[in-house]
Amino acid sequence: MATAAAKSDMFVWEGVDKNGKRVKGEMSGQNDALIKAQLRRQGVNPLKVTKKRKPLLSGGGKITSKDITVFSRQMATMMSSGVPLVQSFEIVGRGHENKAMQDLILSLKADVEAGGSLNEALGKHPQQFNELYRNLVTAGEQAGILEEILHKLATYMEKTEALKSKIKGAMFYPIAVIVVAFVITCILMIFVIPQFQDLFSGFGADLPALTQVVINMSKWFQEFWWVLIGGIVGVIVLIMQAMKRSIKFAHFVDRLLLKIPVIGDILNKSAIARFARTLSTMFAAGTPLVEAMTSVAGACGNIVYYEATMKMRDEISTGTQVQAAMRDSGVFPNMVIQMVAIGEESGALDQMLSKVADWYEQEVDDAVDSLTSLLEPIIMAVLGVLIGGLVVAMYLPIFKMGQVV
Repeated sequence: MATAAAKSDMFVWEGVDKNGKRVKGEMSGQNDALIKAQLRRQGVNPLKVTKKRKPLLSGGGKITSKDITVFSRQMATMMSSGVPLVQSFEIVGRGHENKAMQDLILSLKADVEAGGSLNEALGKHPQQFNELYRNLVTAGEQAGILEEILHKLATYMEKTEALKSKIKGAMFYPIAVIVVAFVITCILMIFVIPQFQDLFSGFGADLPALTQVVINMSKWFQEFWWVLIGGIVGVIVLIMQAMKRSIKFAHFVDRLLLKIPVIGDILNKSAIARFARTLSTMFAAGTPLVEAMTSVAGACGNIVYYEATMKMRDEISTGTQVQAAMRDSGVFPNMVIQMVAIGEESGALDQMLSKVADWYEQEVDDAVDSLTSLLEPIIMAVLGVLIGGLVVAMYLPIFKMGQVV
């Protein structure tokens, strides 16, 4: 019951202000009576207060991490220009093209305008603003440096998004080529090769072994293509569901990915870059180290590094230095540990972690570029052998007939 009582909804209101001017707007609250009371405290005589209906189909699209990143940068820029927080929400919200994002920003504005803190307002939208984001905002509000924190958040999110985009691009290229090759192979097997099969049936002679194998594969494709496609889709769905529901299986997959040649190296460097960037940002914002480690663990993007960071948190809470805790975790390279040690001794841990993040982000960029350069000739060779093999298999009987004639 307590949880239900604390739930807030969005209300649309109309009223008359002190000057007799008709005004309207939106406000978040638990019920219409509290909204009316809040409006009266603000000098508005409420005439109509109704609960805002949620559309059955949201035409404004979903809110992405990129939307939150742009929002953070816009808010930081507005506040740097001297625009008050509530007015900044109004300007940024009204000018947003994404209807869902616009509603979110105006909801935050209504909560802050009603007297709540920004952290409390963000806490009502945990799917869009994670614990790390809210912790940094809380630190900024308490220290009176919200504008500076928003700049740090925007920079952090921009770099994180760039890193994610780079990794997704590296993964997308080979997957896209494999899918295209699979589709082309299916088309050849189901539609093209049967035409040759009809032609060969009138030869009255044994077909070359390679040609016969391809024809047999084509017959299987024509009859059981749905088994192959269904099997592939089923395996993918099964793996995804298993990763969501089984921590042990997700742990196994994460460990396996880190051991894959080239790909594992990129994922390792990416996790270290995220660890360093997140810890640097939170430490610079004044978040206590032990408290920051929980958010850092979630930002690493890999269960192996998550568990290592949580182990570090437990050791740091007992007085262990960061460098010693990192060494005990067994997942961080010696160079990173040495740079953190220098940062701790010099009192510039956040700056040193930022340099580590910059270094590993560049390492990821270089590794992705190398992977793309390496994959291009390999993929072309595989496609050449696959498609070329099918073509040669179909023309072998024709070549054989030419030799006989």
